[in-house]
Amino acid sequence: MPCRRKTENLPFLPSPSLDTMRQSLFFRQLARRLLSNVPESAVYGGPRPQEAARRVTVTTLRGKHRRGEPITVVTAYDYPSAVHVDSAGIDVCLVGDSAAMVVHGHDTTLPISLDLMLEHCRAVARGAPRPLLVGDLPFGCYESSAAQAVDSAVRVLKEGGMDAIKLEGGAPSRISAAKAIVESGIAVMGHVGLTPQAISVLGGFRPQGKTVDSAVKVVETALALQEAGCFSVVLECVPAPVAAAATSALQIPTIGIGAGPFCSGQVLVYHDLLGMLQHPHHAKVTPKFCKRFGNVGDVINKALSEYKQEVETRSFPGPSHTPYKITPTDVDGFATALQKMGLSEAADAAAAAAAENSEEDGRPKENS
Repeated sequence: MPCRRKTENLPFLPSPSLDTMRQSLFFRQLARRLLSNVPESAVYGGPRPQEAARRVTVTTLRGKHRRGEPITVVTAYDYPSAVHVDSAGIDVCLVGDSAAMVVHGHDTTLPISLDLMLEHCRAVARGAPRPLLVGDLPFGCYESSAAQAVDSAVRVLKEGGMDAIKLEGGAPSRISAAKAIVESGIAVMGHVGLTPQAISVLGGFRPQGKTVDSAVKVVETALALQEAGCFSVVLECVPAPVAAAATSALQIPTIGIGAGPFCSGQVLVYHDLLGMLQHPHHAKVTPKFCKRFGNVGDVINKALSEYKQEVETRSFPGPSHTPYKITPTDVDGFATALQKMGLSEAADAAAAAAAENSEEDGRPKENS
């Protein structure tokens, strides 16, 4: 007689209601934004979940601006740097098209594509659930028309996992693009002063606002971006009085980079502020205004040199970094199996390694 499962003593479980299913779907979607797809119990670990209430939004920035509290912004391009930015409590993480120069080694920001930017955006989104995430629209993906700009901005949010986008410049077509993107329901950060995507017109990476006409243009462009609906404007490489005037004239936050202390907040590139890279190319593209808050590059170089030396002298890996064991009985069985396969040298190598590892395990530990 077939075995039947006893059910008479089990409690009655009603089918989930539509409201319950909707709530379950909501929390699953929320979890995707707040949690890594790597479980915390995995071999390599994973980030801790973040509380939704702690997330920085455009409203958060408006509140800080209203209270006169400085806004912190860091430009980052990948998962590890995003985790650091998140852990430090930075307000905004900007995924900049400067990745073309800092990460990919180009001399300008122009070569990077929207598809490649989306890869950087996705990596940062996985590592930084707390800050407001802003993705740059790279050169060539929003200049042709307002429709092109909206399509590109939609991709940055839907495919890149960003909360907002940033676009450069104050030409009428770009003002129109910013307005169209805002009207489509996407938050926009503007960018005036030195706009790296316009170096063809500017004649290189040149500071702006150093003459009366140029200074007035910076302020006028910032006001036009505010009128278009931007929630914030980056002021890059302009004299401090010009930045102060723009900050005073605007009702939205200004984020300075090489623009002095009178902005509503500041932004620097992750690699620059950490002093991470000493390569001649990076030295060439590191801006004069950047303060190094660390010399991580020296630490990295020292660590890599020590690693190279220990590998070459066979002092790494030692016993403490050889954690996976096989019992002596299994070693003998393994060696026997190898010999039957005609691999006598491999069997001898396995036996010798097991013996050496056993001897090392018996030695006193360092600092014991």
